[in-house]
Amino acid sequence: MRVMVWNVWWRFGGNWRRREESIAATVGTYRPDVLGLVEAWSGDGTDQAERLARPGGLHAAWIPATEPGVEDPEHPGIGFGLGLLSRWPILSRERCELPHEQRGGPAPAALRASLDHPRGPLHVIVAGTEWEERFAGDHLAQTRALAALATDPGLDGPMPVLLLADLNAAPDQPELLPLLDAMVDTWVAAGADPGAVTLDSRLPCAPDAPKQLDRRVDHILARPGRPGLPLAVHGAFLAGDRPIGGIHPSDHYAVGVDMEP
Repeated sequence: MRVMVWNVWWRFGGNWRRREESIAATVGTYRPDVLGLVEAWSGDGTDQAERLARPGGLHAAWIPATEPGVEDPEHPGIGFGLGLLSRWPILSRERCELPHEQRGGPAPAALRASLDHPRGPLHVIVAGTEWEERFAGDHLAQTRALAALATDPGLDGPMPVLLLADLNAAPDQPELLPLLDAMVDTWVAAGADPGAVTLDSRLPCAPDAPKQLDRRVDHILARPGRPGLPLAVHGAFLAGDRPIGGIHPSDHYAVGVDMEP
């Protein structure tokens, strides 16, 4: 199965409609079976996950990443959250709040879903974590919480458990250690380029985020459904790393892996 994750940069940048066209074109090219969306929008009776899922006949889910969500005067009433696209029906979805003691305010969250894969329930977690250095304590607490979610014995079964996330940390940064102790970095398992970056300072839309720039901060992590089961990853790739019609789809590149279900 082909699994992808992409921070799609909400409606930022002033050209979100053209960017969404590029995002949709990229999804159509790579045809993922499972796609996690970070910084996806919702509003006007629809959401970005549903819009991207429709052309390929995929199933979709969306949750707010914070409550009540981002309020932008240019986009009133438009939510900010997490999305999931799936080749298989979505059996359940749950909004799981994450720690935020330092930052305070509305609670961030992860989307935990179960998919109706023919071989058994496929459990998927989609998340985005704290990025500001001054809230490093929250960042570490959130990755620990995600590790606990992913290793919940209630998710054990014949299928791997997947975490699709913008974790705002590279494998050599301490915030990622709780997850790397509990799960497999599928990029590494695929033998992919160790120098790859998903937040590239060369992009004109690159954010002011020194801790994350020019690092691989977007990840697909996995664990076997049960101890002793194989976890085979056949390849990994970046997508959305070239402009389409002169437009960069997002300030992040998408990450994809091909793995055994």
